[in-house]
Amino acid sequence: MIIWLASYPKNGNTWLRSLISAYYYTKDGFFLGDQHLNYISQFPVKKYMEGFNYNLNLPGDTSRFWIAAQEKINLEKNIKFFKTHNALVRLGQNNFTNKKNTLGAIYIVRDPRNVLSSMSRHFQLDYDKALEVMQDVNNFTYDFKKKNDYSDYQFVSSWEKNYQSWKNNSLLPVKFFKYEDLLKETFFVFKEIIDFIDKISNNKKGFSREKAKNAVSSTSFNNLKKIEENKGFKESIIARENKKKIPFFHLGPKNDWKQIYDSKFIDKLNRIFEKSLIELNYK
Repeated sequence: MIIWLASYPKNGNTWLRSLISAYYYTKDGFFLGDQHLNYISQFPVKKYMEGFNYNLNLPGDTSRFWIAAQEKINLEKNIKFFKTHNALVRLGQNNFTNKKNTLGAIYIVRDPRNVLSSMSRHFQLDYDKALEVMQDVNNFTYDFKKKNDYSDYQFVSSWEKNYQSWKNNSLLPVKFFKYEDLLKETFFVFKEIIDFIDKISNNKKGFSREKAKNAVSSTSFNNLKKIEENKGFKESIIARENKKKIPFFHLGPKNDWKQIYDSKFIDKLNRIFEKSLIELNYK
């Protein structure tokens, strides 16, 4: 059965996966980088679509096989974590998942004003273009390095629709939390996440405080940044202009929208995201 680690892009999913892989896939809880992160794959991607007759040139055609691909994954009869940026929606007649294949999900959300600056840098977009993407209810992602191949298609939708689709769903149990809370009280929020996972997966081993403490310390932003500097990081991308790698871990907790944008742009963001900022207590 599948447990989803879901989010809109640049909301903190990598940190969440680092914590969970350190806790569940190591003996001592110490995170060492890609070798542990590799235990948590992304869905949907091309390798899980093998054997299905879809049109790789047609964006979204793989959605016809989302459920079938999950059924194939679940033939192994064990619990698997999957990262996804997909909104929990139906695309045409095709649901993203169902109760038969999913135990539940963990969703991390982040202040959209900080998401925007992080997206702008990572995807090499100016602020206005990044904002346009965040508001696009039809937005999707895929591996742009593969020409005319949409096998890795994910229907992301807008930042707002993405989090609402998971937060307000009636299909699955979801542990919903804010990046800022994880940052402020890392150990205690992480313990809540572990308790949630163990409950929905019927894991009777009990909580390991020592292992959780090691996971938290070894996945601190400074340590993740150091791991990337020393070993590299597979999720970093290449800059279009100079073809050099853009570090994945840049500002982290120091990413503060109040210090980045001018007052006019801040007012614009506050107007656009007002409803969600109030709902999530960001305002």
